Amino acid sequence: MIKYHNFNHQIVDIIMQIDKIDRSLITLLMENARRPVADLARDLGLARSTVQARLERLETQGVIRGYSLKLGQSFRAPLQATALLSIEPRSAPSVLQVLKTMNEVDRVCTTSGRFDMQIELSAQSTEVLDQALDKIGAVRGVKSSESLIHLSTKIDRQAG
Repeated sequence: MIKYHNFNHQIVDIIMQIDKIDRSLITLLMENARRPVADLARDLGLARSTVQARLERLETQGVIRGYSLKLGQSFRAPLQATALLSIEPRSAPSVLQVLKTMNEVDRVCTTSGRFDMQIELSAQSTEVLDQALDKIGAVRGVKSSESLIHLSTKIDRQAG
């Protein structure tokens, strides 16, 4: 498995022309995307202009798609949940239209296996979450759903 994973990185690196320095730069940005270019250059042992050029190339190639704000736990809604949906064939576009209008819906992924969609939700209370889940269950094209309330986060590689 590891050999395959490394092989995929090698292919991507060849296609995208990403080297060890680019990977180090990306790692530093993942730790703190607001770091000044001069600080990045110093940590990498490169000229500021070289780091700036690499950043511009990585952005142009789509390796870096942007820099975003990650909210801390104190600002997030206190209740997080996942809803797993089974939907009727060819109903995904209409189901997604409804999900896009719901403030409680944070993320929607299509999936393989028993369920067709995974929906990440957040709500201020169990009542609000319950109403959101009822609304999702009532959407035309939704065959069935299963919901899971998040109790605690043990690993979060996406958190900054």
